[in-house]
Amino acid sequence: MKHLFKKGSDERKPVLLLLHGTGGNEEDLLALADMISPDSAVLSVRGNVSENGMPRFFRRLAEGVFDEEDLIFRTKELNDFIDESANKYRFDRNNVVAVGYSNGANIAGSLIFHYEDALKGAILHHPMVPRRGIKLPDLTNLPVFIGAGKNDPICPAAETEELENLLTNAGAKVHVKWENMGHQLSRAEVEEASEWFAKNFS
Repeated sequence: MKHLFKKGSDERKPVLLLLHGTGGNEEDLLALADMISPDSAVLSVRGNVSENGMPRFFRRLAEGVFDEEDLIFRTKELNDFIDESANKYRFDRNNVVAVGYSNGANIAGSLIFHYEDALKGAILHHPMVPRRGIKLPDLTNLPVFIGAGKNDPICPAAETEELENLLTNAGAKVHVKWENMGHQLSRAEVEEASEWFAKNFS
């Protein structure tokens, strides 16, 4: 997978797995990583799927309708890629926190739904429910931050609440930050994510 890796100045800090939104690339969220944990190593990945020339992490059938088969395949592909990268760049595979926006948040959510130990935590900006009707792994005490828009046209508030409930019922410790910025990523949301990160991973 196309990616960039940046070594951190503090190896004890979690590696930040950066996952961009539709049409983004591996450089999109670097400024976010600096705000959240400037001492962390960064593994920033570009989605392997192209939708009208726009990189994505998995295919969709329509706005808000995921291609479930492709999602499952791409989630495994990403999980395997993190495993390979941990060997290649010599970081602790069990110390990875995802930071995803929109489509990137959805594949990060899918990692959590499908692989018990894929992530040590996750910051999900404007995610949807990746899959319904499956049993989630044991997520006891997994820290998850969700940034959401009360008036988000792409990801309705009910979707956020459903995701929060699914994760909480599987044992995750979920913190939701509500904004009135639609699907946009607000500075206040990122600042709260940064404070949350410091509390959970200092």
